[in-house]
Amino acid sequence: MESTADKILSFYQQLSPPSLCDGIQALTPYTNEPAISLMSQFYKKYYNDNHRRLFLIGINPGRFGGGVTGIPFTDPIALQQFCRIENNLDPKTELSSKFMYEMINVYGGAESFYKKVYFTSVSPIGFVKNGININYYDSKELTNLWIDQMVVWLKHQLDSFGDNSLGVVIGMGKNQKFMEELNKNHRLFKRLIPVPHPRWIMQYKLKDKEKYISEYLETIDLI
Repeated sequence: MESTADKILSFYQQLSPPSLCDGIQALTPYTNEPAISLMSQFYKKYYNDNHRRLFLIGINPGRFGGGVTGIPFTDPIALQQFCRIENNLDPKTELSSKFMYEMINVYGGAESFYKKVYFTSVSPIGFVKNGININYYDSKELTNLWIDQMVVWLKHQLDSFGDNSLGVVIGMGKNQKFMEELNKNHRLFKRLIPVPHPRWIMQYKLKDKEKYISEYLETIDLI
């Protein structure tokens, strides 16, 4: 029987970016070393079972985190320091990854956290324009090109290893609105709960970080 790790790795290995537009480039680490090796180590370490997970759904990978390591919300520093997976990637930090791993440590550490939770994104492929991260919703043309495929990707992951009783949407605002519309049309999750995006917290609400960590943990504990 395939493990959850096998199913996750198979999903990423089969990703094929749809069309692009307007000078936008795709971040696709899933077909390149060293991300392939790092992803294999990570998922086989934390998902070598057949359990279904609670989905925490981000926007799309950024060029200093998941766009490099292949693992959502995990920059090279967090991968080595908290997941104990050595790597030779440029040791740049990402604010979202920094918040997430502080929250994960309060939860009880990576091993406990990943037994229950699976990070994914509305688009598992990231986007860059003129060397800067952009989000799938920053270009209406891009969103229209990709929306059907994003639904297919989410359904595939849910059917394979997800718990559809609750989806946690990372980002209040455009990501929340988009996911609520998708869920209304495609009935992916029985209910959705949004939480603030970690980058917003780290940039604008740093003094209230502990409050937001508690909000994340309380939401995760709902199932």
